[in-house]
Amino acid sequence: MLSRILVPVVFSERCQDATRYAAALACRFHCELDLLHVFVQPWAAFSAAEGYATPPPFDLESTLEQVQAELDGFLRDELRGITVHREVGEGDPARVIAEFANTEKCDLIVMPTHGYGPFRRFLLGSVTAKVLHDAHCPVLTSPHLEHPPAMEWPRFGKILCAVDLRPECRQVVAWAARIAGEFGSELALVHVVPDSGARLDGVTFEPAWRADLVAHAREQVTALRDEMKVKAEVLIEPGEVVAAIRAAAKSACGDLLVAGRGHAHGVLGRLRTHTYGIVRESPCPVFAV
Repeated sequence: MLSRILVPVVFSERCQDATRYAAALACRFHCELDLLHVFVQPWAAFSAAEGYATPPPFDLESTLEQVQAELDGFLRDELRGITVHREVGEGDPARVIAEFANTEKCDLIVMPTHGYGPFRRFLLGSVTAKVLHDAHCPVLTSPHLEHPPAMEWPRFGKILCAVDLRPECRQVVAWAARIAGEFGSELALVHVVPDSGARLDGVTFEPAWRADLVAHAREQVTALRDEMKVKAEVLIEPGEVVAAIRAAAKSACGDLLVAGRGHAHGVLGRLRTHTYGIVRESPCPVFAV
């Protein structure tokens, strides 16, 4: 299912935890692990022209050698027994990470988001968000990666898959089913409908309508599940999408949430309207397909 997993490395404690999480998956799937550090030259942070006109004295070659040495020693003892490739790139971190994953045909990128609480709101401007936007392969991301599964036998007891009934959701369901099958996990397909009194495109959904809406949605999701021959519970949640999915994952004690990012590229990118929010607010790691 996975042959290469990429972990962007910034030498932080949170990054160490994400690497351990990826290492557990690498052991489970007997796959290779790529550790990539993207070096940003000091003057690249200047926005004014004078910052580029008079850059400080800087020995790029020796600095890159030091960075490579630090990367070579990063969790070396813990990663013994795993095939690990360690690479140093240079440039814009998000662009380099996405290009590396695409070029090297990585099957998964594992990286943490920013911290907890209000700080998770800054995800929109982070490298993680840009990688979610640009990478072709799935991205596993969460501030909860500081609790990696046991490297000898990682498992996910309960997996939830967010379903919006667009045609591309079939790929998302397929990924969720494959992961659940690999780990022997329980799987639930979650679909959100507007709550009582909610408005959508100028239409108010009264309580009587909501019952019909829920019944119709359950029928559609059940039909999708049966057509794809997937063994899964069907959950229909009322409310706003991000909050409802978070509540479903929390009440079900989900260990992993699988969500789609879409396929379109360009200014708006492939991330759908709710994907940023789902990644930010999820109580468990998110596998964004």
